[in-house]
Amino acid sequence: MATASMTCAVAAGSSRGYRSISESIQLRGSELRVAFVPRQGKAMASVRKTRECTAMAAGNANGGGLTYKDAGVDIDAGTELVRRIAKMTPGIGGFGGLYSFGDSFLVAGTDGVGTKLKLAFDMDKHDTIGIDLVAMSVNDIITSGATPMFFLDYFATSHLDVDQAEQVIKGIVDGCKQSGCALLGGETAEMPGFYAPGEYDLSGFAVGSVKKDALIDGKSIVAGDILLGLPSSGVHSNGFSLARKVLAKSGSSLHDELPGAGISIGEALLVPTTIYVKQVLDLVAKGGIKGIAHITGGGFTDNIPRVFPKGLGVEIDAGSWEVPPIFKWLQEQGGVDDAEMRRTFNMGIGMVLIVNEAVAERILSEANPDAKVYRLGHIIEGEGVVFK
Repeated sequence: MATASMTCAVAAGSSRGYRSISESIQLRGSELRVAFVPRQGKAMASVRKTRECTAMAAGNANGGGLTYKDAGVDIDAGTELVRRIAKMTPGIGGFGGLYSFGDSFLVAGTDGVGTKLKLAFDMDKHDTIGIDLVAMSVNDIITSGATPMFFLDYFATSHLDVDQAEQVIKGIVDGCKQSGCALLGGETAEMPGFYAPGEYDLSGFAVGSVKKDALIDGKSIVAGDILLGLPSSGVHSNGFSLARKVLAKSGSSLHDELPGAGISIGEALLVPTTIYVKQVLDLVAKGGIKGIAHITGGGFTDNIPRVFPKGLGVEIDAGSWEVPPIFKWLQEQGGVDDAEMRRTFNMGIGMVLIVNEAVAERILSEANPDAKVYRLGHIIEGEGVVFK
């Protein structure tokens, strides 16, 4: 239901349309709905992901240590759902869905921020969760080499708190600015009695484009190619069901200081997800990038193999990058084993690039303290992800 004008206190089910990022922050301006008329092309692939349910089930075989399943995330159910959907959409498997459009592909991605929202509620901090929302979708679509074009959001709550919603949307605007894409519109749904007081849910949708001859699809990856890692800012937006379970088990407060970090546990957990658009697309523009993996739910274990052809695996040097203090704390306090950590969290690496040796040397030589790059390992003959 659209209205001729609006404030941030939008009626139930109303839509928000924006011409550009700069206008979108004018929360009390007039509404502008933008429609894209052309609908040519053929659907090439569709992707549906289940939040925090993409890793292999591990059970609780680590001597009493916590696992994702203990935290309430049924990984087997998520895997089974993806298997069933794959029968209906054979192209499933990539990080973004492709749609043929002339000499280009439109690349689309959709996601949310999972139970990281619970920590935002507990900390009463809402101005950065929108950055996470944008990051999760745009980071997916750049793995195809696509440049983000526009973003839409969905904000749902039982009772609209105007000040709270404004903070959330400001974060979304910030994320879009970092991504260089327009916040085209959104939906605000007010559903009395559906959510707990003061709580809300978010989802986002991003679309980008890439020329067909520039698509990054991993098909040229071979044994001997090098894995390069781009550091994460922290936990990003995956694994929070387990993180919250560890927090409860530890008896610590979100306001307690995180050892070795100089900030509280809550602040460390809420650090917004890194948006890799500029860094990755700058590297893509220089050529030589064969494959890109966004390290989200499933960690290294599930996400890296999605990039390269069957029959190949990965060998990773487990000591080749710096693991942030928050992961060390989570593992220690939860008694979580290494394998479970690596299939649940990003462990300090948010994006992985696959290149040949010469390109790897060039990228590493050009890296700087503001844009760190780690040499993680290499592609091998075989299957799976092996840590050395």
